[in-house]
Amino acid sequence: MLKNYFKTAWRSIMRQKVFTMINVTGLAIGISAALVIYMIAVYDFSFDSFHPKRDKIYHVVTNFTFSGVPYKNGGVTSPLGGVIKNEIAGITEAAPFYIANDDTKITVPDGTATPLNLKKQDKVVYADARYFNIFQYKWLAGEAKTALSTPYKVVLTQKQAELYFPRLTPAQVIGRKVIYNDTVNTVVTGVVENLPGNTDFVFHDFISFSSMGVALSADQQKYNQRWDNTTSASQLFVVLDDKATVANIEAQLEKLQKKYDPNNGKDFNGTQDFKLQPLKDIHFNSEYATFNYRTANLTTLYGLLAIAAFLLVLGCINFINLTTAQAVNRAKEIGIRKTIGGNRKQIIVQFLSETFLITVFAVLVSIALVPLILKFFTGFIPEDITVGMLKETSIIIFLILLSVIVCLLSGFYPAMVLSGYKPVSVLKNQTHAGTGKTRNAWLRKSLTVTQFVIAQFFIMATILVSKQISYTLNKDLGFKQDAVLFVNTPWRENNADKKQVFVNKLKSFPQIENISIGSTPPSSAGYNTTSVKYIDGKKEIKTDLQLKNGDENYINVYKIKLLAGRNITKSDTTQMMINETYLHTLGFKKPEQAIGKFIEHGDTKDMVIGVVNDFYSASLHSPIKPLAIVPAWKYNNYVVHVALKPKTEGGGEWKKAIAQIQAAWKEVYPEYDIDYGFVDESIAKFYESEQRMSKLLAWSTGLSVFISCLGLLGLAIYTTGQRTKEIGIRKVLGSSVRQIVSLLSKELVLLVILAFVIVTPLAWWAMHKWIENFAEHTAISWWVFALGGLAMLLTAIITLSFQTVKAAMANPVKSLRSE
Repeated sequence: MLKNYFKTAWRSIMRQKVFTMINVTGLAIGISAALVIYMIAVYDFSFDSFHPKRDKIYHVVTNFTFSGVPYKNGGVTSPLGGVIKNEIAGITEAAPFYIANDDTKITVPDGTATPLNLKKQDKVVYADARYFNIFQYKWLAGEAKTALSTPYKVVLTQKQAELYFPRLTPAQVIGRKVIYNDTVNTVVTGVVENLPGNTDFVFHDFISFSSMGVALSADQQKYNQRWDNTTSASQLFVVLDDKATVANIEAQLEKLQKKYDPNNGKDFNGTQDFKLQPLKDIHFNSEYATFNYRTANLTTLYGLLAIAAFLLVLGCINFINLTTAQAVNRAKEIGIRKTIGGNRKQIIVQFLSETFLITVFAVLVSIALVPLILKFFTGFIPEDITVGMLKETSIIIFLILLSVIVCLLSGFYPAMVLSGYKPVSVLKNQTHAGTGKTRNAWLRKSLTVTQFVIAQFFIMATILVSKQISYTLNKDLGFKQDAVLFVNTPWRENNADKKQVFVNKLKSFPQIENISIGSTPPSSAGYNTTSVKYIDGKKEIKTDLQLKNGDENYINVYKIKLLAGRNITKSDTTQMMINETYLHTLGFKKPEQAIGKFIEHGDTKDMVIGVVNDFYSASLHSPIKPLAIVPAWKYNNYVVHVALKPKTEGGGEWKKAIAQIQAAWKEVYPEYDIDYGFVDESIAKFYESEQRMSKLLAWSTGLSVFISCLGLLGLAIYTTGQRTKEIGIRKVLGSSVRQIVSLLSKELVLLVILAFVIVTPLAWWAMHKWIENFAEHTAISWWVFALGGLAMLLTAIITLSFQTVKAAMANPVKSLRSE
């Protein structure tokens, strides 16, 4: 019986090749999107799901406010790790660890024929047995209790051990030497297996915690023991017992903070609070960052799932529309089936069989498209997501369930409608399924409107996102961005003489216009903030102040305008230049009024010697904040800023200048690789997520419009087929091609216009919510909606014209001869 269902279904499909192709294409696009996005979701939600205590593991983080502005840090003050377990009830395990700098130098003297030297290595931490009590690795050599119990010991992951000591077994690696930054000489005391699943805990070198006495300078160690010092390098994880609650632990942490740091927040006009972050939140929370340097975004994931759902719905709508539109063509078949004894259940199964076959074809096409999609979206899709995931049990089950759901969504309603025809009415040609008078026709119109609501929403969203990205990349940020590059000198070799030698070499190059030594560029991902206060005799103004360090050439390299006062000179030590925002914060209206005023900064007073124009120190997501430029020589400045001369027609000067800079670097810092970048390119990286969103929206828009137009073309083919004789009669009676095309297109064009009316307020609301994420943003102009609606209307008209013009130009004799 089942064989007959599918045999009949196959014959029916082959009789309707055009409609079958439209249905398969629409469904395949939706299923492909759903499959790839499900693979991304499976990948991201699987992170650190394998830890035995995962539901009880929490990351202790720090929330700050400075003058009411919130800041978040994934680290804690270092002393907290030593007292938290003993002084807070409800914690069964506590593991502090310290992340080494991300450009650690590693030397392996006896692993290969020549010593192995690795530069700019990250994922190195200082830890002890407490870390391995919470995160349970499988030990291939050594023991967790003793491996890191004394200084100068290191535990390696299996992969790292194989890199350092090829051809040696884990047991043979024990006792070998590994040197970090030429100062920390360690002996391997353990090798652990790599964690078994996707994880953000990607550390591969675990140096004993007590070795930090050698790794850090005396000043660093002293500073790290202060309760008022927080660094993201100092990490802390805890395990709660079964009775403990997050609220209770956080309340105890607040009391502990007040006990050891009674002046908490008072020194910087703010607050400092410890919070617990669940382990499962780490991979999705960019505010505290991850150790894997990649966070997934739940909002983006849900947005991707919504896009997949929309594309699937569009494909299903096409199927429903085309199947119900062809109801009249299948009516006599159904009537005859019922007359010879077929019941409604059998007819429903028959039509669902056809739907299932089409769905299976669509799934097979989707699987074939996956490698192309993964390759095309490289950079957006994590590299660990590969075609090999299609073999995983969860993916196979997903495809089976998706096939069943799509089959039911697409085929159940048409099957119910078609199976409900009465044999007598059908055989007397009294059905009107193809006319505009039936409930089925109104359903088709509603579904068509839904399709174009979705398509137009994507078009409008794509236009606005592109407009915002263009706005952010072209907005005047208050300083020169183009033709400026920055070179990061080695932080471990903070030798002022070497830096000056390097700068002097650069000054001799004719392609270079100006050079400065300082901290980061005016706009950068990192920033330094301190607490300051100003006393005007009547009141005290406390606020946080961002600091940029620069020499006398800093504002000249970046063309930052000096509004009043003077620039920094080499003799300055306790002077600063402030921006307009801080000027107004202090209550001054004119730049000249701030000159000569003193700002208290710790134990010193810095005099305002100049006022510069406002410039953005971060992305446009954040507003301009109070900022000061202080003399470079007061702090550790490791960045050389280079302004290049404009390119000439040949355009080879910059390339030559970079080659000369690289050669000069090798002469001064032969042991280090040069680390440089262009300022405008670093600023563009602020908006990588928006650019990825724009690309994704563009493809979603194209696919949604394509699917909608496929359905529109299918309906046009069916409509013109149903009205062939009417068209012939009208042509005989004198109607022009334009009139007939207008007649055939009018109803479907009106549906597109109705969709525009419905989607416009929805799109405006969604765009308004999205653009609130930017402190500075483009306007939501009326033409965004008008252009989106017009683009969809023109696309629909062009799509319809392929069939309507063909039908209008057909010879009426042929259409009337078959009567």
